[in-house]
Amino acid sequence: MKTLVAGASGATGKHLVEQLLQMGQQVKVIVRPSAKIINEWNNNEVVTIIRANISEMTADEIAVYTEDCQAIACCLGHNLTVKGLFGKPRKLVANAVELLCNAVEQNSPENSVKFVLMSSVAVRYKDLGERVSLGQKITMSIIRLLAPPHRDNEKASDYLRFTIGQKNAKIQWAAVRPDSLINENHVTEYQLYASPTKSLFNPGKTSRINVGNFMARLIVENDLWEEWKGKMPAIYNKEND
Repeated sequence: MKTLVAGASGATGKHLVEQLLQMGQQVKVIVRPSAKIINEWNNNEVVTIIRANISEMTADEIAVYTEDCQAIACCLGHNLTVKGLFGKPRKLVANAVELLCNAVEQNSPENSVKFVLMSSVAVRYKDLGERVSLGQKITMSIIRLLAPPHRDNEKASDYLRFTIGQKNAKIQWAAVRPDSLINENHVTEYQLYASPTKSLFNPGKTSRINVGNFMARLIVENDLWEEWKGKMPAIYNKEND
């Protein structure tokens, strides 16, 4: 299987690529021209490196790169700087998701392509009627108003939910929702839930390498995919008893 990873040089994206490689997969990575990548990727015959700003690419260009891919993963996010949070492109993730999906549909593959999006527990999966406290609802409304990246994440998942939907013949999708992201060097036990079990005021923790592992497993393990496709699983590091 061959997977295209957007945002592969990011803190989580690089873990996803490494997990896919450990699982014996071929990977294409889209990284910014100036991005630093893991040195071993340069000399790995199963890694294809595409240096480009995805926000400046067209569906025709991406269609060329996705034509032989059976899966696409998006780990794009906004840098935690003033420019990253409030500068352009404000719809980095949503625009990339739409662009990648358009490229897949343009290629019209015989078999459906798996699309895995890294999202956040802050994004509600309204299909399940997820409810939050009044305090959290007010706080999230303020964040939605003041923080463009959160609106971007919501629009990205909404595109998959409403535009791609559950019956698209070319694309099947899943959106992975981690909580507060932390750095760990090794994959540890983690727990998956249909909806978040923590709140904004009592958050859980999720290591980036665990997110990468779960996203890779979704791509590789068909039984796991069948369990979570068309859904937005929340992922947490397993807490010590």
